[in-house]
Amino acid sequence: MSEVLDLTRDLIARASVTPDDGDCQAMLGQRLLAAGFRCEHMHYGDVDNLWAVHGSDGPTLVLLGHTDVVPPGPRDAWASDPFLPEIRDGVLYGRGAADMKGSVAAFVIAIERFVAAHPDHPGRVALLLTSDEEGDAIHGVRRVAETFRERGERLDWCITGEPSSMAKLGDLLRVGRRGTLSATLTVRGVQGHVAYPDKARNPIHQAMPALAELAARRWDDGYETFPPTSLQISNIHAGTGANNVIPGELEVLFNLRFNPSWTAERLEQECEAVLRRHGLEFDVRWHRGGEPFYTPEGPLRAAAREVLGQYCGAAPEESTGGGTSDARFIAPLGAQCIEIGPVNASIHKVDEHVSVADLEALPDLYLALIERMLLR
Repeated sequence: MSEVLDLTRDLIARASVTPDDGDCQAMLGQRLLAAGFRCEHMHYGDVDNLWAVHGSDGPTLVLLGHTDVVPPGPRDAWASDPFLPEIRDGVLYGRGAADMKGSVAAFVIAIERFVAAHPDHPGRVALLLTSDEEGDAIHGVRRVAETFRERGERLDWCITGEPSSMAKLGDLLRVGRRGTLSATLTVRGVQGHVAYPDKARNPIHQAMPALAELAARRWDDGYETFPPTSLQISNIHAGTGANNVIPGELEVLFNLRFNPSWTAERLEQECEAVLRRHGLEFDVRWHRGGEPFYTPEGPLRAAAREVLGQYCGAAPEESTGGGTSDARFIAPLGAQCIEIGPVNASIHKVDEHVSVADLEALPDLYLALIERMLLR
Protein backbone atom coordinates (compact mmCIF):
# COMPACT_ATOMS: atom_id res chain seq x y z
CA MET A 1 0.00 0.00 0.00
CA SER A 2 1.05 3.59 -0.57
CA GLU A 3 1.87 5.82 2.39
CA VAL A 4 -1.27 7.93 2.05
CA LEU A 5 -3.49 4.88 1.65
CA ASP A 6 -1.97 3.29 4.73
CA LEU A 7 -2.47 6.43 6.84
CA THR A 8 -6.03 6.95 5.60
CA ARG A 9 -6.92 3.38 6.51
CA ASP A 10 -5.47 3.92 9.98
CA LEU A 11 -7.60 7.05 10.45
CA ILE A 12 -10.81 5.40 9.18
CA ALA A 13 -10.32 2.52 11.63
CA ARG A 14 -10.51 5.04 14.49
CA ALA A 15 -14.28 5.44 14.93
CA SER A 16 -14.16 9.19 15.59
CA VAL A 17 -17.87 10.04 15.45
CA THR A 18 -18.20 13.74 16.27
CA PRO A 19 -17.04 15.14 18.65
CA ASP A 20 -14.90 12.11 19.51
CA ASP A 21 -11.44 12.27 17.96
CA GLY A 22 -10.62 8.58 18.44
CA ASP A 23 -6.99 9.53 19.20
CA CYS A 24 -6.46 10.53 15.57
CA GLN A 25 -4.85 13.83 16.55
CA ALA A 26 -2.63 12.25 19.20
CA MET A 27 -1.27 9.85 16.60
CA LEU A 28 -0.80 12.57 13.98
CA GLY A 29 0.73 14.94 16.52
CA GLN A 30 3.39 12.40 17.46
CA ARG A 31 4.15 11.86 13.81
CA LEU A 32 4.52 15.58 13.12
CA LEU A 33 6.64 16.13 16.23
CA ALA A 34 9.07 13.60 14.80
CA ALA A 35 9.11 15.61 11.57
CA GLY A 36 10.12 18.78 13.40
CA PHE A 37 6.75 20.47 13.86
CA ARG A 38 5.73 22.35 17.00
CA CYS A 39 2.45 20.79 18.10
CA GLU A 40 -0.15 22.32 20.37
CA HIS A 41 -3.16 20.29 21.51
CA MET A 42 -6.04 22.67 22.24
CA HIS A 43 -8.83 20.95 24.16
CA TYR A 44 -12.07 22.88 24.63
CA GLY A 45 -15.12 21.23 26.14
CA ASP A 46 -15.30 17.73 24.67
CA VAL A 47 -13.47 18.73 21.48
CA ASP A 48 -9.86 18.09 20.45
CA ASN A 49 -7.97 20.52 18.22
CA LEU A 50 -4.41 20.18 16.92
CA TRP A 51 -2.23 23.10 15.78
CA ALA A 52 1.06 21.99 14.21
CA VAL A 53 3.52 24.54 12.80
CA HIS A 54 6.88 24.45 11.03
CA GLY A 55 8.95 27.56 10.31
CA SER A 56 9.04 30.99 11.91
CA ASP A 57 9.20 34.23 9.94
CA GLY A 58 7.13 35.25 6.94
CA PRO A 59 3.63 34.39 5.71
CA THR A 60 1.67 31.43 7.08
CA LEU A 61 -0.06 28.79 4.94
CA VAL A 62 -2.59 26.72 6.90
CA LEU A 63 -4.00 23.34 5.89
CA LEU A 64 -7.39 22.98 7.59
CA GLY A 65 -9.21 19.72 8.25
CA HIS A 66 -11.25 17.66 10.68
CA THR A 67 -10.85 14.22 12.20
CA ASP A 68 -14.49 13.72 13.23
CA VAL A 69 -17.04 11.96 11.04
CA VAL A 70 -20.82 11.71 10.94
CA PRO A 71 -22.48 8.57 12.39
CA PRO A 72 -22.46 5.65 9.96
CA GLY A 73 -26.17 4.88 10.26
CA PRO A 74 -27.35 1.25 10.14
CA ARG A 75 -24.19 -0.82 9.85
CA ASP A 76 -26.02 -3.67 8.14
CA ALA A 77 -26.79 -1.25 5.29
CA TRP A 78 -23.08 -1.04 4.48
CA ALA A 79 -21.42 -3.55 2.18
CA SER A 80 -18.57 -3.71 4.70
CA ASP A 81 -18.01 -2.40 8.23
CA PRO A 82 -17.78 1.43 8.02
CA PHE A 83 -14.82 1.44 10.42
CA LEU A 84 -12.96 -1.46 8.84
CA PRO A 85 -11.62 0.16 5.66
CA GLU A 86 -11.83 -2.07 2.63
CA ILE A 87 -10.60 -1.68 -0.94
CA ARG A 88 -12.78 -3.03 -3.72
CA ASP A 89 -12.12 -2.48 -7.42
CA GLY A 90 -9.75 0.44 -6.85
CA VAL A 91 -12.03 2.21 -4.36
CA LEU A 92 -11.47 2.65 -0.62
CA TYR A 93 -14.64 2.31 1.48
CA GLY A 94 -15.19 3.51 5.03
CA ARG A 95 -16.76 6.33 7.02
CA GLY A 96 -14.60 9.40 6.52
CA ALA A 97 -12.82 8.14 3.40
CA ALA A 98 -13.88 11.25 1.47
CA ASP A 99 -15.02 13.52 4.32
CA MET A 100 -12.29 13.99 5.21
CA LYS A 101 -9.73 11.52 6.51
CA GLY A 102 -8.27 11.04 3.04
CA SER A 103 -7.48 14.76 2.82
CA VAL A 104 -6.12 14.82 6.37
CA ALA A 105 -3.75 11.96 5.57
CA ALA A 106 -2.69 13.70 2.36
CA PHE A 107 -2.11 16.96 4.26
CA VAL A 108 0.19 15.25 6.75
CA ILE A 109 2.24 13.50 4.11
CA ALA A 110 2.48 16.67 1.98
CA ILE A 111 3.83 18.81 4.83
CA GLU A 112 6.22 16.07 5.93
CA ARG A 113 7.62 15.92 2.40
CA PHE A 114 7.77 19.72 2.18
CA VAL A 115 9.83 20.23 5.35
CA ALA A 116 12.08 17.27 4.51
CA ALA A 117 12.88 18.80 1.13
CA HIS A 118 12.99 22.42 2.38
CA PRO A 119 13.97 22.38 6.07
CA ASP A 120 14.83 26.10 6.04
CA HIS A 121 11.83 27.19 3.99
CA PRO A 122 10.57 30.77 4.22
CA GLY A 123 7.34 31.41 6.09
CA ARG A 124 5.36 28.90 8.09
CA VAL A 125 3.42 25.83 7.01
CA ALA A 126 0.78 24.71 9.49
CA LEU A 127 -1.90 22.09 10.01
CA LEU A 128 -5.08 22.80 11.98
CA LEU A 129 -7.37 19.88 12.82
CA THR A 130 -10.57 19.72 14.87
CA SER A 131 -13.00 17.04 16.02
CA ASP A 132 -15.98 19.45 15.92
CA GLU A 133 -16.65 20.13 12.25
CA GLU A 134 -19.52 17.69 11.81
CA GLY A 135 -21.13 18.64 15.13
CA ASP A 136 -22.04 21.91 16.80
CA ALA A 137 -18.86 23.67 15.63
CA ILE A 138 -18.64 25.58 18.91
CA HIS A 139 -15.45 24.30 20.54
CA GLY A 140 -13.58 23.52 17.32
CA VAL A 141 -12.16 25.96 14.78
CA ARG A 142 -14.56 28.67 15.95
CA ARG A 143 -12.99 28.56 19.44
CA VAL A 144 -9.45 28.13 18.10
CA ALA A 145 -9.93 31.22 15.92
CA GLU A 146 -10.87 33.20 19.04
CA THR A 147 -7.61 32.08 20.67
CA PHE A 148 -5.64 32.99 17.55
CA ARG A 149 -7.25 36.43 17.51
CA GLU A 150 -6.38 37.00 21.16
CA ARG A 151 -2.71 36.15 20.69
CA GLY A 152 -2.30 37.81 17.30
CA GLU A 153 -1.64 34.66 15.29
CA ARG A 154 -0.85 35.54 11.68
CA LEU A 155 -2.66 33.52 9.01
CA ASP A 156 -2.26 34.47 5.35
CA TRP A 157 -3.57 31.57 3.26
CA CYS A 158 -5.77 28.60 4.11
CA ILE A 159 -6.46 25.43 2.12
CA THR A 160 -9.37 23.38 3.43
CA GLY A 161 -9.47 19.72 2.44
CA GLU A 162 -13.25 19.39 2.22
CA PRO A 163 -14.38 17.08 -0.62
CA SER A 164 -15.03 19.72 -3.26
CA SER A 165 -14.61 17.87 -6.56
CA MET A 166 -17.75 16.92 -8.47
CA ALA A 167 -16.91 14.15 -10.95
CA LYS A 168 -13.12 14.23 -11.20
CA LEU A 169 -10.37 15.23 -8.80
CA GLY A 170 -9.62 18.92 -9.32
CA ASP A 171 -12.66 19.84 -11.41
CA LEU A 172 -13.90 22.38 -8.87
CA LEU A 173 -12.19 25.00 -6.72
CA ARG A 174 -14.17 26.59 -3.92
CA VAL A 175 -13.23 30.25 -3.48
CA GLY A 176 -15.85 31.19 -0.90
CA ARG A 177 -18.91 30.03 0.99
CA ARG A 178 -22.24 31.50 1.89
CA GLY A 179 -23.03 32.42 5.46
CA THR A 180 -25.57 30.45 7.46
CA LEU A 181 -28.13 31.79 9.92
CA SER A 182 -30.70 29.59 11.69
CA ALA A 183 -33.80 30.60 13.60
CA THR A 184 -36.18 28.95 16.04
CA LEU A 185 -39.33 31.02 15.95
CA THR A 186 -42.10 30.64 18.54
CA VAL A 187 -45.40 32.34 17.78
CA ARG A 188 -47.82 32.57 20.71
CA GLY A 189 -51.59 32.40 20.36
CA VAL A 190 -54.49 31.40 22.61
CA GLN A 191 -55.55 27.76 22.74
CA GLY A 192 -59.23 26.99 22.34
CA HIS A 193 -61.95 24.89 20.73
CA VAL A 194 -62.11 25.01 16.94
CA ALA A 195 -65.89 25.60 17.18
CA TYR A 196 -65.29 28.87 19.07
CA PRO A 197 -62.50 30.66 17.16
CA ASP A 198 -63.64 33.98 18.60
CA LYS A 199 -62.49 32.78 22.02
CA ALA A 200 -59.03 31.70 20.79
CA ARG A 201 -56.18 33.05 18.69
CA ASN A 202 -54.70 30.66 16.16
CA PRO A 203 -50.92 31.19 15.85
CA ILE A 204 -50.80 29.14 12.64
CA HIS A 205 -53.26 31.42 10.88
CA GLN A 206 -51.53 34.50 12.23
CA ALA A 207 -48.04 33.38 11.19
CA MET A 208 -48.84 32.13 7.69
CA PRO A 209 -48.81 35.54 5.92
CA ALA A 210 -45.52 36.52 7.57
CA LEU A 211 -43.91 33.18 6.76
CA ALA A 212 -45.15 33.36 3.17
CA GLU A 213 -43.63 36.82 2.82
CA LEU A 214 -40.29 35.71 4.21
CA ALA A 215 -40.21 32.59 2.01
CA ALA A 216 -41.16 34.47 -1.18
CA ARG A 217 -38.86 37.43 -0.69
CA ARG A 218 -36.04 37.97 -3.16
CA TRP A 219 -33.35 39.08 -0.77
CA ASP A 220 -30.80 40.10 -3.42
CA ASP A 221 -29.64 39.29 -6.93
CA GLY A 222 -26.46 37.52 -5.90
CA TYR A 223 -22.95 38.82 -5.27
CA GLU A 224 -19.93 38.25 -7.52
CA THR A 225 -19.96 34.45 -8.01
CA PHE A 226 -22.44 33.89 -5.14
CA PRO A 227 -26.05 32.85 -5.80
CA PRO A 228 -28.88 34.94 -4.34
CA THR A 229 -29.57 34.71 -0.62
CA SER A 230 -32.36 32.26 0.21
CA LEU A 231 -34.58 31.49 3.19
CA GLN A 232 -35.88 27.96 3.66
CA ILE A 233 -38.44 26.86 6.24
CA SER A 234 -37.37 23.42 7.42
CA ASN A 235 -39.87 22.52 10.14
CA ILE A 236 -43.26 23.65 11.48
CA HIS A 237 -44.86 22.21 14.60
CA ALA A 238 -48.05 23.07 16.45
CA GLY A 239 -51.09 21.48 18.02
CA THR A 240 -51.96 18.82 20.56
CA GLY A 241 -52.65 16.06 18.04
CA ALA A 242 -56.40 16.59 18.25
CA ASN A 243 -58.23 18.05 15.26
CA ASN A 244 -60.67 20.04 17.38
CA VAL A 245 -58.14 22.12 19.32
CA ILE A 246 -56.74 25.46 18.18
CA PRO A 247 -53.09 25.38 19.29
CA GLY A 248 -51.71 27.93 21.68
CA GLU A 249 -48.23 27.97 20.16
CA LEU A 250 -46.45 27.45 16.86
CA GLU A 251 -42.77 26.62 16.45
CA VAL A 252 -41.01 27.21 13.13
CA LEU A 253 -37.43 26.41 12.16
CA PHE A 254 -35.89 28.23 9.20
CA ASN A 255 -32.44 28.89 7.78
CA LEU A 256 -30.91 31.58 5.60
CA ARG A 257 -27.92 30.92 3.37
CA PHE A 258 -26.60 34.36 2.51
CA ASN A 259 -23.94 36.01 0.38
CA PRO A 260 -21.70 38.98 1.28
CA SER A 261 -24.52 41.42 0.49
CA TRP A 262 -25.68 40.74 4.04
CA THR A 263 -24.49 40.23 7.57
CA ALA A 264 -26.24 37.93 10.02
CA GLU A 265 -27.20 40.93 12.17
CA ARG A 266 -28.93 42.75 9.30
CA LEU A 267 -30.84 39.61 8.30
CA GLU A 268 -32.05 39.12 11.86
CA GLN A 269 -33.30 42.72 11.92
CA GLU A 270 -35.08 42.35 8.56
CA CYS A 271 -36.84 39.12 9.56
CA GLU A 272 -37.97 40.44 12.92
CA ALA A 273 -39.31 43.60 11.27
CA VAL A 274 -41.54 41.43 9.03
CA LEU A 275 -42.81 39.45 12.02
CA ARG A 276 -43.64 42.62 13.95
CA ARG A 277 -45.34 44.22 10.96
CA HIS A 278 -47.72 41.25 10.85
CA GLY A 279 -48.62 41.79 14.49
CA LEU A 280 -47.24 38.51 15.78
CA GLU A 281 -46.55 37.83 19.42
CA PHE A 282 -43.30 35.94 19.11
CA ASP A 283 -39.87 35.00 20.37
CA VAL A 284 -37.01 34.05 18.07
CA ARG A 285 -33.70 32.42 18.91
CA TRP A 286 -30.96 32.97 16.36
CA HIS A 287 -27.88 30.86 15.75
CA ARG A 288 -25.18 32.49 13.64
CA GLY A 289 -23.43 29.56 12.00
CA GLY A 290 -20.92 31.76 10.19
CA GLU A 291 -20.57 34.80 7.98
CA PRO A 292 -19.89 34.42 4.24
CA PHE A 293 -16.34 34.65 2.93
CA TYR A 294 -14.86 35.20 -0.49
CA THR A 295 -11.28 34.99 -1.80
CA PRO A 296 -10.78 37.42 -4.69
CA GLU A 297 -8.41 36.87 -7.57
CA GLY A 298 -4.81 36.73 -6.36
CA PRO A 299 -1.79 34.45 -5.83
CA LEU A 300 -3.70 31.69 -3.98
CA ARG A 301 -6.45 31.32 -6.56
CA ALA A 302 -3.93 31.54 -9.40
CA ALA A 303 -1.74 28.82 -7.88
CA ALA A 304 -4.73 26.56 -7.22
CA ARG A 305 -6.06 27.05 -10.74
CA GLU A 306 -2.68 26.09 -12.21
CA VAL A 307 -2.20 23.02 -10.01
CA LEU A 308 -5.76 21.71 -10.43
CA GLY A 309 -5.57 22.25 -14.18
CA GLN A 310 -2.56 19.94 -14.29
CA TYR A 311 -4.40 17.19 -12.42
CA CYS A 312 -7.77 17.57 -14.14
CA GLY A 313 -6.58 18.45 -17.63
CA ALA A 314 -8.68 21.62 -17.69
CA ALA A 315 -9.17 24.73 -15.61
CA PRO A 316 -11.43 24.04 -12.61
CA GLU A 317 -14.82 25.59 -12.09
CA GLU A 318 -14.45 28.28 -9.42
CA SER A 319 -17.44 28.16 -7.12
CA THR A 320 -18.94 29.55 -3.93
CA GLY A 321 -21.71 26.95 -3.80
CA GLY A 322 -22.40 24.19 -1.34
CA GLY A 323 -22.94 24.40 2.37
CA THR A 324 -20.44 25.67 4.91
CA SER A 325 -16.98 24.72 6.12
CA ASP A 326 -14.67 25.63 8.97
CA ALA A 327 -12.93 28.10 6.67
CA ARG A 328 -15.71 30.53 7.67
CA PHE A 329 -13.93 30.93 11.02
CA ILE A 330 -10.45 31.38 9.49
CA ALA A 331 -11.35 33.95 6.82
CA PRO A 332 -12.25 36.68 9.36
CA LEU A 333 -8.68 36.44 10.70
CA GLY A 334 -7.51 37.89 7.39
CA ALA A 335 -6.60 34.69 5.56
CA GLN A 336 -7.50 34.03 1.95
CA CYS A 337 -9.31 30.68 1.86
CA ILE A 338 -9.88 28.05 -0.79
CA GLU A 339 -11.17 24.47 -0.63
CA ILE A 340 -9.73 21.53 -2.55
CA GLY A 341 -10.50 17.89 -1.95
CA PRO A 342 -11.71 14.61 -3.45
CA VAL A 343 -15.02 13.84 -5.14
CA ASN A 344 -17.95 14.47 -2.80
CA ALA A 345 -20.59 12.16 -4.33
CA SER A 346 -20.63 9.68 -1.41
CA ILE A 347 -20.09 11.93 1.63
CA HIS A 348 -22.42 11.29 4.61
CA LYS A 349 -23.88 8.31 2.74
CA VAL A 350 -23.82 4.57 3.29
CA ASP A 351 -20.71 3.05 1.66
CA GLU A 352 -18.79 6.35 1.66
CA HIS A 353 -15.74 5.96 -0.54
CA VAL A 354 -12.84 7.56 -2.37
CA SER A 355 -10.95 6.50 -5.45
CA VAL A 356 -7.56 5.06 -4.52
CA ALA A 357 -6.03 6.82 -7.55
CA ASP A 358 -7.43 10.17 -6.40
CA LEU A 359 -6.26 9.57 -2.86
CA GLU A 360 -2.75 8.77 -4.02
CA ALA A 361 -2.66 11.96 -6.10
CA LEU A 362 -3.66 14.25 -3.23
CA PRO A 363 -0.32 14.53 -1.37
CA ASP A 364 1.49 15.70 -4.52
CA LEU A 365 -1.34 18.10 -5.31
CA TYR A 366 -1.17 19.69 -1.87
CA LEU A 367 2.63 19.69 -1.94
CA ALA A 368 2.63 21.56 -5.25
CA LEU A 369 0.35 24.22 -3.75
CA ILE A 370 2.53 24.61 -0.65
CA GLU A 371 5.66 25.01 -2.76
CA ARG A 372 4.03 27.57 -5.07
CA MET A 373 2.88 29.70 -2.14
CA LEU A 374 5.91 29.53 0.16
CA LEU A 375 8.78 29.16 -2.31
CA ARG A 376 7.67 31.60 -5.01
